[in-house]
Amino acid sequence: MVLETRRPYGGAMTFLAGLGLGLSLIVAIGAQNVFVLRQGLRREHVRLVVAICAVSDAVLIAAGVAGVGAAIETVPWLITVARWAGAAFLLGYALLAARRAWRPARESLAADGAPPVDPCPASPRARSR
Repeated sequence: MVLETRRPYGGAMTFLAGLGLGLSLIVAIGAQNVFVLRQGLRREHVRLVVAICAVSDAVLIAAGVAGVGAAIETVPWLITVARWAGAAFLLGYALLAARRAWRPARESLAADGAPPVDPCPASPRARSR
């Protein structure tokens, strides 16, 4: 006969550990969060960007919980597809970032009606004014 031992706070501790892990993923400023913040500050497609990011996060979390590992074990070529799709996404993202770096649009994050702030006030151009 096996006696079952129950911890009175086991479920709460598991919930808090999961909550802490989820918060640590959200609080860390990564590429997606920077993109959402930039779009919000520019007021461009904010609802669409937030919706797409939220849905993609939910799909990834659900896929992780549902057991992507089990799917990969049964369909081994799936990992190759995921690897190439991820590489294509990162390459596209890198090309867009490089284009923004090489051809800056002189974006300003000034409030409406406020004059834009020079991003490099110590430059020779700023001292000659």
